[in-house]
Amino acid sequence: MSDADAPVYVGLMSGTSLDGITAAVVRFHPAAGDRVTPELLAQVDRAYDAPTRVRLAAALEGATPGEYTRLDFAVGQWLADAAVAAIAEAGVARADIAAIGSHGHTVWHEPPDGTWQFGQPAVIAERTGLPVVADFRVRDVAAGGQGAPLVPIADALLFADDTRWRVLQNLGGIGNLTVVPPGGTLDGLRAFDTGPGVCIVDGVTRLLRPELPYDVDGRLAAQGQPIEAVLEALLADPFFAQEPPRSTGRERYTSAFIAEFVQRCRAARPSCSDGDIVATACWFTARSIALAFERFVPQPVDDVLLSGGGARHPVLREAIAMALTPRLVRPFDRVFFDGGAKEAVAFAFLAHRHLRGLAGNVPAATGARGPRILGALHPA
Repeated sequence: MSDADAPVYVGLMSGTSLDGITAAVVRFHPAAGDRVTPELLAQVDRAYDAPTRVRLAAALEGATPGEYTRLDFAVGQWLADAAVAAIAEAGVARADIAAIGSHGHTVWHEPPDGTWQFGQPAVIAERTGLPVVADFRVRDVAAGGQGAPLVPIADALLFADDTRWRVLQNLGGIGNLTVVPPGGTLDGLRAFDTGPGVCIVDGVTRLLRPELPYDVDGRLAAQGQPIEAVLEALLADPFFAQEPPRSTGRERYTSAFIAEFVQRCRAARPSCSDGDIVATACWFTARSIALAFERFVPQPVDDVLLSGGGARHPVLREAIAMALTPRLVRPFDRVFFDGGAKEAVAFAFLAHRHLRGLAGNVPAATGARGPRILGALHPA
């Protein structure tokens, strides 16, 4: 297959951090075996404004059926608009795009009882005129799995190192890692949610400084010192001792959790500053990742790549590097492309596998009864 014949897909992602939508246009070049080399052709990031973040966050706490219906269609429209903008930026004809893979926006994730993502795929198909593969998590949950994490197959087949073990640590609203064997084989691959990514960092920042969408450039955290007593108490949560497969989401780290986090900090250190609280949130994420490595990553990993919005936070990035010493911890984009596009590319890859009748889950990571073709196809 020539480079010109390699298939092109669009991947869409709206993360649990409530920061916005990412659309990625990617060409998948066949490589050795089942491996694929991704070529990122374009990336478009659409930030949510404050009223939209409030609206999405409120839906996580409970809304009317009418509001859920409106949001499902609205998110579908926003995703479609981002896809159209990314296609235009890539300069690719729509006729050359095989499909759109849309993760949507997770409203609730509670395996084994279900999982729910906004972003009506029929709306995306109508507005773009392209086939859409969506609802990726449902089949894995129906097969007894966690429905998460779903990026491991992309981590292995797109981003493995040829000769050494590598961990790809995502820092979206929730943190998840994939332990990838040398050469990208699925034998020995391990993946699970580590706990919070940036949902608490962002949440406490917005609570303390409502004018800020997040801790811009890590300025607040850089002014503070973490509160050890709070970290020790929070890290005693049984979730962090739970054997994988495991997953979590914003149903655990709710607005009530964020408010309680702030109160814990103020009770433990009455004179604490806003910076101390945000720094504590950063170190909570870093220490939870370190616990995951200590307890559940026995492989000889010395290479860790950080992706997602949290990888742009300098204090969080440094805290993770310190917590994982002596491993080499680097941003994903030092090796590949902008790490903010990685999950969108992963869902484009899941659409690619769906169209080829190939499994998209890794049962060892999700706990499903076996490999399953993920997603439902909505024709153009």
